[in-house]
Amino acid sequence: MSTLLDRYDFNAVVDREEDDLLLRDLVAMHPKAAEKIGPGVDHFRVIMTPRGGYKGPEAVHTDGRHVPFSYKDCLAPPTHEQRVVAAMRTEVKPQRDAYLTEREKAGTLVSDETGLPLEAAGAHVSYFRGRGFHDLATEFVAEAGRSETIDLNTDTSLGLAMFADRKLAARWHAFHQERAVLALLTATESLRRPRD
Repeated sequence: MSTLLDRYDFNAVVDREEDDLLLRDLVAMHPKAAEKIGPGVDHFRVIMTPRGGYKGPEAVHTDGRHVPFSYKDCLAPPTHEQRVVAAMRTEVKPQRDAYLTEREKAGTLVSDETGLPLEAAGAHVSYFRGRGFHDLATEFVAEAGRSETIDLNTDTSLGLAMFADRKLAARWHAFHQERAVLALLTATESLRRPRD
C-alpha cells in the first residue's frame, strides 16, 4: 500500500486505473464501508493523514464530500457480521447470474441507468432500482435473529463461506428472490455507486 501512496503527491488524484480499483476493493473491506463509500466513490485522492502527517487515502464521493479512511482498518480480519454478509452474497450469486442470462437471452443487455449497450462479460448486476443488497441482508438477519447466531460453513466447492443451516439458506434465497430488484450497469457506473 505504501508503494501506491508513494506514487502520488499530497492532494493528488489517484489517476491510475489499477490503483483506483485497488482502493475501491480496499474501502469495501473497511469496517464502516457503507459510511466510507456513501452515495458512491467518484475518485480517490492521497492526503496527509489527520494524525502523524503521513500519506493516506481519501474517498471523494459522487456528491463531492471528502472522506478519509485508514487502509490499516480495511486490512483487519473481517468480523463475523462481515463474513455473514459475504456468505449471503455468495448464496444469491446464482440468482444474479440467472438475471444476467435472462437479460442476454431477451436481447436487453443495456445499462438501466444510461441505456448504453453492454457485453455480457462487462455487465454488472446491480441493485440500482431498488433497495441495496446491504439493506436486504440487514432486514433478513433482523428477522432471522442476529448475525452472531448464523453459522457458516466454508467447506464448499466454491471455497467461499455459505450458511451451514441449509433451511436458513433457502429462506434467504426466497427472501432475496421476492424483494431484490436487479438491474444492469456498466463497470464504470457500478464503480461509482454505493457498494451493493
